[in-house]
Amino acid sequence: MDTTLQDPLVGQVLDGRYRIDARVAAGGMATVYRALDTRLDRVLALKVMHPALAGDGSFVDRFIREAKSVARLDHPNVVQVFDQGTDGSYVYLAMEYIAGCTLRDVLRERGALQPRAALDILEPVLAALGAAHRAGFVHRDMKPENVLIGDDGRVKVADFGLVRSVDTVTSTTGSVLGTVSYLAPEQIERGTTDPRVDVYACGVVLYEMLTGGKPHSGDSPAQVLYRHIHEDVPPPSALVPGLPFELDELVASATARNPDVRPHDAVALLGQVREARRALTEEQLDALPPQALTAEHDNAEDRTSVIPRALTVPRPLPVGEDAAADGVHRTTRLQSPPVPGRRRPARPRRATVAVLAAVLLALGVGAGVWYINSGQFTKVPPLLTKTEAQARERLRSAGLDVGEVKRSYNDTVDRGTVVSTDPAPGTRIRDHDSVALTVSLGPETVKVPDLRGRSLAGARARLKSAGLEPGMVTREFSEDVARGSVIATAPRAGTERHAGSAIALTVSKGSPIDVPDVTGDDLDSAKQELTDAGLKVRVAPQRIDSEYDKGAVAAQSPRDGGQAAEGDTVTLTLSKGPEMIEVPDVVGDSVDDAHDALEGAGFEVDEDRGLLGLFGDTVKKQSVEGGDKAPKGSTITITIR
Repeated sequence: MDTTLQDPLVGQVLDGRYRIDARVAAGGMATVYRALDTRLDRVLALKVMHPALAGDGSFVDRFIREAKSVARLDHPNVVQVFDQGTDGSYVYLAMEYIAGCTLRDVLRERGALQPRAALDILEPVLAALGAAHRAGFVHRDMKPENVLIGDDGRVKVADFGLVRSVDTVTSTTGSVLGTVSYLAPEQIERGTTDPRVDVYACGVVLYEMLTGGKPHSGDSPAQVLYRHIHEDVPPPSALVPGLPFELDELVASATARNPDVRPHDAVALLGQVREARRALTEEQLDALPPQALTAEHDNAEDRTSVIPRALTVPRPLPVGEDAAADGVHRTTRLQSPPVPGRRRPARPRRATVAVLAAVLLALGVGAGVWYINSGQFTKVPPLLTKTEAQARERLRSAGLDVGEVKRSYNDTVDRGTVVSTDPAPGTRIRDHDSVALTVSLGPETVKVPDLRGRSLAGARARLKSAGLEPGMVTREFSEDVARGSVIATAPRAGTERHAGSAIALTVSKGSPIDVPDVTGDDLDSAKQELTDAGLKVRVAPQRIDSEYDKGAVAAQSPRDGGQAAEGDTVTLTLSKGPEMIEVPDVVGDSVDDAHDALEGAGFEVDEDRGLLGLFGDTVKKQSVEGGDKAPKGSTITITIR
C-alpha cells in the first residue's frame, strides 16, 4: 500500500492540468509531489504550499518570488520552474522533476566523502549559485537538503524560496530566515545578506562532506548560533587526519567570520576550488575517508526557520562583566547557553525559561509548546523521518501516548522511519492524548516473473500485473525459442526489484538463416531463391549503375554471408546496366600517357605488344576507337609498336 494515497491531493488534478501521482517530500511550509503535466505529457515536481499558509501574503510572495527568480536563471545546475499558479486554496509551483536523492541522503548514508566526490558536488553547486549571484540574487538557504543529485549524476540546486535581490535592503529588524547550521555570522547578528552568506554556507557544506559532520554543534540551536559568531570553523583535517592543507584553506576562506575576508561571490569561490583541485594529486583526491563515527542525524537544525531577531541582535553586557585587558568593553551578539566548566553571571530563572521557550518555538524543536493559562494542551512534535524508537521517545517526552502504529511501503522514506502522524505535526492536542504513527517498510519489492517462452505481448502484460514495467526490448537468434517469444529478462527471473522498476526483455528472432547471394541474378530467380530460404523480398524503388545487365540484381541487404531470421526481409536493388562512357583517343600517345588517360576515365587497360612491340613505347591501335562509348570499368586493349 502506498501511503501517499492518504494525502487528499494524490490523484487530484490541480488547475485542470497537473495530475498529482505521489507525494515526494513534506516540509514545514510546502509539500512536493510527483505530478504529470497532462497538457505537455511530462513528469514534473509540484511544490504546493500548505493551505493554512496560503492566506499569509508574505509566504505567497515568497512562492511567487521563487518562481520569478528561477525563471531568470537558465542554468543546467538550477532546478527549473515551469509554472506558478493557484487552484482554490492551493498555491503551487510546477518544477523540474529530478529522480535521485539529496546530498543530505548521501551524507546520512555514507558519512564523509572522498575529496574528489566532495569537489565534484561542490563545483556545480557553485556554478549554479554563481549564475544567481551574477543575476543579482542571493539564495540564503544553502544546505545539503537543497542539493539534488540525479540518478544520472547531475547536480542541481533547489529551493530558491528565500532568494533575495543583492541590491535589496538587507538589514532586518523582525526576524532572520535560514537554517541554523549554515547561517553566516552577519546573518545572525545583523540580518545582513549578500552573496557572501551563500559562500559561507557552501564552506560549511564542504566541511560536512569532508568530515561527515557539522563544524558547530550544541545542546540547543541557540548554542550553535553562538558558535557561528564566536568560533572559527575548524580545519577538516582536525577531524580527518591526512586531508591536504589545500582543503583546510578552502574551508577557512569560505567560512571566514569576517565577510570581507571571504570570496565575494560563488564565482570567486569556484575559482579557488578549481585551483585547490589542480594542486591535489590523484591519490589525495581519491583518498578514502575513515568510517564516519557521527551521532545519529537529527534534522531539527536543518530546517529553514524564522529566528526571532530578539535572539540575534547585539546584547550589551553590564560594565565590568566582560571587559578586555585593553579596557574596551565587548558586546556579545548572542547569549551563549551554559558551557561546562565556565561560570556565567546569574540571571533570573524566569528570563532563562523565556529565552529557551522562544528558541524552541521559533525553531520547531523540543517537546512541545507552552500555552499561557492553558497547561493542559500541547502540540504534536515533528516526527517525520525519525525512527520509530525516536518518535516514541519524543512523544513520551511531550507527555503524549503512542497510538496505533501502521506500516506501509514507501519509495521515498527509509525503512523504519516515520512517514506520517495522526494528528499531524504541530496540531494542538490535549496532554496524554495518543498520536498514531505510520512507519515506512521501505520501497515495495517484487520478484521478476519467469517469462521465458511467453509472447512479447504476454510478457509485458505479466510484468504489469506483477507491479513492474516492461523495459527495453532486444532481439537475438535462438535455436530453441520460437520467433517472437521471450528468451530471457534482465534482471533474471526470481530477482527482487522495487515495484515499478523496468525489466529488459530479450526476444527470439528464431533460428538464423544464411542469406544466399543473388547479385547478378535476374529478379525472378532471386525472389524464388530467397523465398525458398524462408525470407521475404522487397525491391528498392531506385536503381543503380552496375556491371550487371539492366534489370539484374545489383545489390542486396543483408549481403551474402549475413544471417537473418525466418520471415525477415531482404532488400534487392536492381541494376540500370553498366554506365557507358566515352573512350579517350590514345593512338600516338606514349604507353604511360595512354594508361593515365584510360584509367582516369574509368577503364581497365591491357597491352598487346607482340614481337614488334617488345621495345616500343607508342600506341598504334586501341580496341575501342576514341570517341566511341564503352561500359565503365571494361577493358580497353592498346597495341604497342
